[in-house]
Amino acid sequence: MIRTTLCALSCALALPAHATSHVFLVQNSGWMEPFFTDPSSQYKPLIAEVVTAATQPGDALVLAAFNQGLPGAPSPRALMSRSVDDKPQRDAVRAALVPLAVARKPNSGALADTDLGEAVGSAMTQALGGKPGLVWLFTNNKNSPNNDQATALRNREFYQLIHSGTTIRKAIAFPLHMPVKGERYSANGLMVYVFAVQEQGQRELDALLRSGRLQKVITEPPARLKPLDADTVRLVPTRVENVPGVSFATLPDGRLRADVDAQATANGPAPAARITWRLENAIYPYTIAHAHIAAQSSLAGAVKPLALAHDDVAGLAPGKPQPLASTLALPVANLPGKWSWAALQSAGSAQVLPGRIDVQLSDQKLELSQAFRQRMATLFPGDPLPDIFTPPERIQGSRAVLPVEVRLQHGAAPLLAALGALFALLAAGAALLVAATRGRKVLVTVEGEQRTLHTKAGAKTPLYDRAGNQVAALHTTLFGHKLTDLREGAQVRIGR
Repeated sequence: MIRTTLCALSCALALPAHATSHVFLVQNSGWMEPFFTDPSSQYKPLIAEVVTAATQPGDALVLAAFNQGLPGAPSPRALMSRSVDDKPQRDAVRAALVPLAVARKPNSGALADTDLGEAVGSAMTQALGGKPGLVWLFTNNKNSPNNDQATALRNREFYQLIHSGTTIRKAIAFPLHMPVKGERYSANGLMVYVFAVQEQGQRELDALLRSGRLQKVITEPPARLKPLDADTVRLVPTRVENVPGVSFATLPDGRLRADVDAQATANGPAPAARITWRLENAIYPYTIAHAHIAAQSSLAGAVKPLALAHDDVAGLAPGKPQPLASTLALPVANLPGKWSWAALQSAGSAQVLPGRIDVQLSDQKLELSQAFRQRMATLFPGDPLPDIFTPPERIQGSRAVLPVEVRLQHGAAPLLAALGALFALLAAGAALLVAATRGRKVLVTVEGEQRTLHTKAGAKTPLYDRAGNQVAALHTTLFGHKLTDLREGAQVRIGR
């Protein structure tokens, strides 16, 4: 069983902090017959390549076959469980898949049915043990318990598991063209699902997609199932009208950068630039049929609404961006002054102030794009579109964030002035220190007798007459000498 296999793996290994736990579920129910019996089938080779691309050294890996669990025939059933080493997993996965064939019901020659929800649920609760990770599902997209009316119920349960539950934080799907012909059935396509479990699993899936490793095996764009309330659109600057003292640039990663000359904007009004964006749909395969749009900027601690040319979006389909004009005001009053500590620290270079633009869509209505519907009809002819691709009605809005970088150019003059003042202060201090510590010679006359005394600042030297009586004291300061404690009638003076 998967529970025993993964427990042995997790208990025996101390996985690195960056490690990811993967569960790869391979469907082998009756509907998958052509994928196993067609000599030209690429089903098993595809699985081996996906596992190799998705995993890295240190990751935990479970490979399991699934159909529908029955007494005497548990599902899913583990085929392999191991910690990924430095060697590619291709050969190990291929070896584990070689004996896998189409499953049959116990004590019967009938081909096994399918329960997608059961397989994914078992992977999360048993294989992952309630911990974060990625669950992969290779399926022909048929959910068919007993080939009867229970199918509709199982479809709803699978839909609720994905969309309504909080355990799966992100879900994507890859509809793939894979024509196969078996003795009983034939098929045109295959579906590969990836479910990210918990927030850490979502971060791991995002990192995998950014790495590009998976795209080397699966070149089709991922169809997003969840979430549909975050990062649904992208803002890409296409034209910026610069204003005096401010220049804009678009960085390779899509961020907007504003270079501000602190001297040019110090006494003038707050500069405002007109920016034309390309508003892109980021939730393939859905079209944003309609939504209200608003935006605000958060720069230098000031939050201001971003003036848009229009406040609604209609018919925003994947791959078909729409132009959007706006006015962006820079909060000059909130920028650090040239004598601030931050400005002095960055003198001669740019002081970078991170910011962002938030885009909010509300009252949005999503529709599955016609192009995707046609693709699904081609890959799975005669099958109804899976309910899992129907967006939940409760999704009313979404939010997207565009990072913005404000670089403030103060120049080196304030720092040079500050350094000059500091050096002057240090020089004055050094002069005072020398004056305070150097020795001095002073000529005094006591009762007509001239004497030369050696003293220094801060010293108080007693003066005596010829009989040995103290008649005065010479007090030396940084600024000169004076007589103190002068005895009445004594003839004492400084100098001759």
